[in-house]
Amino acid sequence: MLGGRTIEELRDRYRYDLFDDYLPFLDKYVIDHEYGGFMCTTDRDGTNINTNKRTWYEGRGIWAYSYMYNHVDPAPKYLEVARKSVEFIMKHKPPRDKFWPVGMTREGKALDDGDVNIYSDIFVAEGIQEYSKASGEDKWWDEAREIMFKCLDIYDNRPDYSNLSATANAPAVIRPRQVGHWFVLLRLGTQMLEKHDDPDIESVVERCIDAIINYHYNPEFGLVNEYLNHDMSRIDSDYGQVATGHGLETMWIVMFEALRRKDRTLFDRAGEILKRSAEVFWDDVYGGFFAGLDHIDKNIWSIGKSLWLQEEVLIGTMCAVEHTGAQWAKDWYTKTYTYVLDKFPLKQYGYPIWIIYADRKVTFEEHTDRVCNYHHHRHLMLNLLAIERMIGRKGNVSDVFF
Repeated sequence: MLGGRTIEELRDRYRYDLFDDYLPFLDKYVIDHEYGGFMCTTDRDGTNINTNKRTWYEGRGIWAYSYMYNHVDPAPKYLEVARKSVEFIMKHKPPRDKFWPVGMTREGKALDDGDVNIYSDIFVAEGIQEYSKASGEDKWWDEAREIMFKCLDIYDNRPDYSNLSATANAPAVIRPRQVGHWFVLLRLGTQMLEKHDDPDIESVVERCIDAIINYHYNPEFGLVNEYLNHDMSRIDSDYGQVATGHGLETMWIVMFEALRRKDRTLFDRAGEILKRSAEVFWDDVYGGFFAGLDHIDKNIWSIGKSLWLQEEVLIGTMCAVEHTGAQWAKDWYTKTYTYVLDKFPLKQYGYPIWIIYADRKVTFEEHTDRVCNYHHHRHLMLNLLAIERMIGRKGNVSDVFF
């Protein structure tokens, strides 16, 4: 039993949510079958509020559909969706010192001169490295590698990169380090190393682990700080009091890297931080995980509920269940999954798919302006695969660490 269901019942629910609820909606309303790419500015009934496309979502969508083809269902239609998005986005490949534009029109005209941080480019890199596995073309892996090191160079060396503005209670922070940057670089590196050995990427992955575990994790709080100074020292202002949902997401990404290298010590350490973070971020009144802790010492919270954060915890706890059988992970998975199924599926309101952002009580709103083509897809795929592996082992813990 897990999540209040037998493991077979849980598999069937995941398959329904992926194949019967989620993918058909995206295929009908979000995927642009004519020009390629994803029109994510879409309402609950499928109305495209506009047809513009965002680079973030192109890279994420390429990854999701390539991963779907590689690991879940090798249907040619999934590879075709990824291929058309790759062709669409690569028309805008920027010079080495620039980022991809934030957005494009449906037909592919850039709407701006370029993004201001590494996320767009890293999501493109994550997408095309997974596409390289699906298409059999190593050139996309090589392209992803080039993007990774371009972004790292800008993150390390550009003087004006991603500064935090001065506020009434905090001076500006010049070129801060951000846990969100480390974990996207780490996730990219882990997946690339699954295809090819590369000592330079190994060094990036090791650097990311060190930054997350030894610097962003703050033993005084027992939580992960979002920001550090550029030299990795702690920020002595309100910016140093921020802990976001990224801290919980980061831990399963560390756990997946620990699995790749068969490092039980690192796996357990990340699990401990995930467990502690879940205990702190859980809303004891209404359930679910708060969006973020804006000031730790003053106990000031962002109290909204985002689906992506709930699903990151579901991935991390499922990972711990599969590979260690830890009771804490079973308990937190069940608690989170029960809450999510009660609050987020839109079927109870007459619509397909799930709510992605809401207030503290997850109050239903008739309209929205975004469909997620990444976090929900990723959760459903990764956990479905884990469940199927557990069924194949008749519920036994994996032998990765034995």
